[in-house]
This record gives sequence, C-alpha cells and structure tokens, in this order.
Amino acid sequence: MKNVAVVFGGDSSEFVVSVQSAANVYGWIDTEKYTPYMVKMQHGCWRVQREGMPDAQVDRNDFSALVDGVRVKFDVALIVIHGAPGENGVLQSYFDIVGVPYSTCSAFASMLTFNKAACKAFLADTGLAMAKAMLVRKGDSVSAKEVAEKLGLPVFVKPNSGGSSFGVAKVKSEDALHRSLEEAFREDSEVIVEEFIDGTELTCGMMALNGVETVLPVTEVVSRNEFFDFGAKYQGLSDEITPARITPEATALVQRTTAQIYRRLGCSGIIRVDYILRGDTPYFLEVNTVPGMTAASFIPQQVRAAGMSMVQVLSSVIEDALARRKA
Repeated sequence: MKNVAVVFGGDSSEFVVSVQSAANVYGWIDTEKYTPYMVKMQHGCWRVQREGMPDAQVDRNDFSALVDGVRVKFDVALIVIHGAPGENGVLQSYFDIVGVPYSTCSAFASMLTFNKAACKAFLADTGLAMAKAMLVRKGDSVSAKEVAEKLGLPVFVKPNSGGSSFGVAKVKSEDALHRSLEEAFREDSEVIVEEFIDGTELTCGMMALNGVETVLPVTEVVSRNEFFDFGAKYQGLSDEITPARITPEATALVQRTTAQIYRRLGCSGIIRVDYILRGDTPYFLEVNTVPGMTAASFIPQQVRAAGMSMVQVLSSVIEDALARRKA
C-alpha cells in the first residue's frame, strides 16, 4: 500500500485551523488502499506523530522517516497547511526537488494565488469583475483621505498573503484606517485595501481529478458578524447554505467563472474561489488552494451536496497526485 503523509501545522496564525483540517483528512483516508501518517511541520521541526508513541523525525533529504525501526518513504503528501509554508509554494517547491507527489496546485500557482494583489493582476485581462484595491507595504505613508477618495468607505483591510480572516477588518471611518492597517501588518508586510462590495457572499469549490473536472455546488454565506471573520468561519456565527439561494443563471455563471479561473491559473487538486454577487455580477475575491477541511469548512459541505463522499474524493486526490508525477 502507498504511504500517505498528511502534512499539517505551518508557521502562520492558521496553525489551529490546519490541525483541525488534518484530523478530518486523516480520518477520511481509505485505509484499505493507503497507509496514512500524520506529519507535523512547525518552525523547522518536521515529525511523524503517532498516538501513544514517540515522534519520529523526518529526513528532509528524501522525505522519509524511521518509524518503529522501519524506514518509511512517503509516496504522496496531502498538504493541509493553511498559510505558510503549505499554501505559498514553498512546500510545493521542496516536494518538487525531492520528487514526492503532492495534492495541491503547483509551486507557481500556489505562490501566485497566495498573493492576493498578484493574483488579481494576473487575472486582470480575463474580464473578471473585481473590487478596486490599493496595495500598501509596511513603511508606506498612506493618507486615510486618499484611501477614502479612491475606494470610498467602508473598505476592507486584509493581509495580502494569508487566510482564515486573520488581520482582516471592515473599516467604516478614516480614523479607524491606520489602526486596522497596524493589525493587518502583524500578519504580513503587505496589506491590500479593497472597496466594499455590497452583495451576497458566495464560495465555490472545484477539482480536476483523474482527468475529470468537477465544479462543486455554490455555497451562500450569511455571517452574523459584521463580515465573514474568524468567528463566523469557525465558531458557528454564520449560516452556510448549499446550494446557494441564487438563480440558476447566477449559479451557472459562478461555476463557469470558477472553472475559468482554475484553468487560467493552471490549478490542480481541490481549490475554492470566493465571490461577492452584486446584482447579476460575481465579483472575484480570492482563490484558496488549500481549502479548509474542518467540520465547519465549505468543501466537505459542497462534496456532500454533490452526492459524493470525502473518502471517495481523497482517494481520487491521491491517485491524481501520483498520476501527475508520472506524467
């Protein structure tokens, strides 16, 4: 049987989300086909974790480990690190070097989508509707009046690289802008300030596995907080409705747009694309190349709504990663 490493942890604020996602992914692996291992990566320490047993250190020369006296070479890596280094192309580059297949997009696509401003620039000529935005780097002198004149108020302030809504704020006044920038700069050295788009928040997953493209049902997100922040995402402070309560025409448009983005970026594995639907127009927000797999996450909900199981999907993810390495 193939040895599957469920790689989790990471060095960002999303560590806690990664731990929850990895536990679910580990439980969804078909143990009649594969032998799963939990591999924790945090602050340069890579270890195979086993319940009731000492951790085993990973040999980074070939991504193997001595487990119970037996050298285990991992055949494929399921990357479940949200944020750095699992979602920004760094870990993908390592696996490319040592020749280990992995579940996510390529190093380039991961790096590009992790940088919100770069991803928007890359997609700018596709005709996608996007919120107007400004990129601010730490140390830049930014006038709140200038932001308000260019983007209006309110605006969203977000770390340019990152997820799970850490460091994100909805800013309604010029006085609050600098404070929100300081909070966002704790997460990243670059911050993107976006105009507020009033509409229905949607998200749509997609995967291309074993040569078959599958766009998942669209989910509508109704936050009980000011916006879809960490509490709304992971603490039950939102209503997530799949399929979304939008017209069939709007659903088809969001799904077509998701497929367009997937192909344009050269994605692989499972991704999720977030939108705001204003009128009949979906405004592109961002791409997630390592979507959450917690009990509150969208992809498992959408997979169930599509009549599939996560066990089935993960088996396809593993086989697709192995096939892409051979190609």
